[in-house]
Amino acid sequence: MNDDDQPETTQDAEDTSSEPAPDAGGTPILGDVLLAIEELWPESLSEPWDAVGPVVGRASAEVKRILFAVDPTADVIAEALAWDADLLVTHHPLLLKPVNSVATSHFKGDAIHRLIEGGCALVTVHTNGDSAVGGVSDVLADAMGLRDVRPLAAAENGLPEEGIGRVGELADGTTLGEFAATVFSMLPAVAGGVKVAGDKDGIVRTVAVCGGAGDSLFDAVRAARADVYVTADLRHHPASEAREGAVDGRPYLIDVSHFGSEWLWLTPAADALDNVLTDQGYNVEVSVSGINTDPWDFILTPGS
Repeated sequence: MNDDDQPETTQDAEDTSSEPAPDAGGTPILGDVLLAIEELWPESLSEPWDAVGPVVGRASAEVKRILFAVDPTADVIAEALAWDADLLVTHHPLLLKPVNSVATSHFKGDAIHRLIEGGCALVTVHTNGDSAVGGVSDVLADAMGLRDVRPLAAAENGLPEEGIGRVGELADGTTLGEFAATVFSMLPAVAGGVKVAGDKDGIVRTVAVCGGAGDSLFDAVRAARADVYVTADLRHHPASEAREGAVDGRPYLIDVSHFGSEWLWLTPAADALDNVLTDQGYNVEVSVSGINTDPWDFILTPGS
């Protein structure tokens, strides 16, 4: 090639062929996503008995799609794999209790094999997701319009605003019946509906709430002088004793679906993780499962 055949150049030209486009985002690996999850929902906030963090997946694997769900059920795993998710983040653990085998003859072993074979990691965000700022109970309190929100049981290893459950004030007092109707309307439809104990016309202002099973927190509810306590999985004896020991009928009780009380958190949690990863320069798709994993199919009531 002679000089006349050389392409025209300028002395000031810069080689940008290796630089990404200004709006291009990189693909994180699972290790990057785990760091973002730890930033939002620190493992130190989890309860001692809990099992949180990664369950399945290589830290070096790329993550392009993330699905959030309450439970790692077979249907949810099938949904994640059909969507080509690289990571499934669930609130409830798959392996909360120790197992001796992950053979496919058991549903938990089968779930693990399907995830590994499908190239989908699994991460649990459970009581750390309850306790953290913006966690399950914060989302419930916000949906109820509560003000001056504080933890029901403060976290031992967290900030003053972190802990299990929340308590706050309604802007205006309302009746128990009206408040229960509001709670019912904001939760997903499930077979069990919403159960209420107390005077339907009683006035409520101070509200205690705990997503998931919360009947271990009655002492904190009473100490907070809550007019009503909203939680899930209220067992007969704790609920009965709470009613027998009530002062002026309070705290009233509203028992909701365990799944339903935690389902509201999924979208804010997915948005929060997406925002952190985007701020770090990563490009991922984050979605929320559309599957209702409440275990009950129908309920019989008097007159039904």
